[in-house]
Amino acid sequence: MLRTDAPDAPPAGPTREPAEPDAPAELPLTRIGPGGGWRLLDFRELWRFRELLGFLVWRDVKVRYKQTVLGVGWVVLQPVLMMAVFTVFFGRLAGMSSAGLPYPLFALAGLVPWMFFASAMGGAGNSVLGAERLVTKIYFPRLAIPIAAVGVSTVDFCVALGVLAVLMAWFGAVPGAALLLAVPIALLIGLAGLAFGTGLAALSVRYRDFRYVIPFLIQFWMFATPTVYMQPPADATGVMAWLMWANPLTGLIGGFRAACLGLPIPWEQLALSATVVFGVAVLALAYFRRVEDDFADLI
Repeated sequence: MLRTDAPDAPPAGPTREPAEPDAPAELPLTRIGPGGGWRLLDFRELWRFRELLGFLVWRDVKVRYKQTVLGVGWVVLQPVLMMAVFTVFFGRLAGMSSAGLPYPLFALAGLVPWMFFASAMGGAGNSVLGAERLVTKIYFPRLAIPIAAVGVSTVDFCVALGVLAVLMAWFGAVPGAALLLAVPIALLIGLAGLAFGTGLAALSVRYRDFRYVIPFLIQFWMFATPTVYMQPPADATGVMAWLMWANPLTGLIGGFRAACLGLPIPWEQLALSATVVFGVAVLALAYFRRVEDDFADLI
C-alpha cells in the first residue's frame, strides 16, 4: 500500500533560494517655495500650460458675448459709432485735416488699432483681480491670465479689421505693399497692451486704487494719441509735439494707419515707439514675475 502521510518528495533538479524584494530606491527631495527676486519669463512653463491658456481665452470670449442681443456685433458697432461721432464733430464741425482721405476712413483706421490697445490694456489690467478664485485655489503661471485677456482682444481686433476692409472698399482705397507692415505693427500694439496691462494688473493686486485709474487712463490716453487727427510732423517743436513723440502709441497708431491707407510711413516715430514698448514690456513683465508669488495672499 502507498503511504499517504509521507512527506512530499523534493522537486527534481537544482533549487535556489527565493530572491528578496529590491529595496525601494530613494526619491530625490524636491522643495517647493517662492522664487523671489527678479526673474525672467519661463516660456517653457507657459508652453506646458498652453491648454489652460486656450481654455481661458475661449471662456472669456463666451462670457463677453453670453446673453447679449447683438453678440459679436458689438465689436462692429463700437468702432462704427465712434467713427460716426468723430466724423460729425471733428470732420465736419471742426474741419480737421485727414491727409486728403475721407475723414470716416481716416478716423476708423486709427480707432481700430487704438481700441485693440485699449481693450488689451484694460482687460489685462483687471484680469488678475477678476480671477481671484482661480488664483487662490490652484497653481499655474499667473502670466497666463493677462495673456488670455489680450487673446480675447485679439479676436475682437480681427473682427474689427473686417469692418475697416469693408470701408476701404467702399471708398475705393487700394492698399499697397506697405500693407504687410501692418501685421508686425499690430503685434507691437498687442505687446504694448500686454506690457502696460500686466504692470497695472500687478499693481492693482497690491494697490486697489489702480483698478479705478485704468478707465480714466484709457480715456485720457485716447485724446493724447493721434487716433482721429493728424500726428505732428517729425520737425514739430513745442511741448505738445514732444509729448506726442514721448507717447509710444503715436508711432504705432500712425504707422498702422499709414500701412493700411498708403500714407507715408513715420519711420522715426515708429522706431521710437517700438523701443519704448520693448523697454516697458521687459520692466512690466519682470515686475509681474517678481510679485506674482504674493498674489494668492494679497488678493
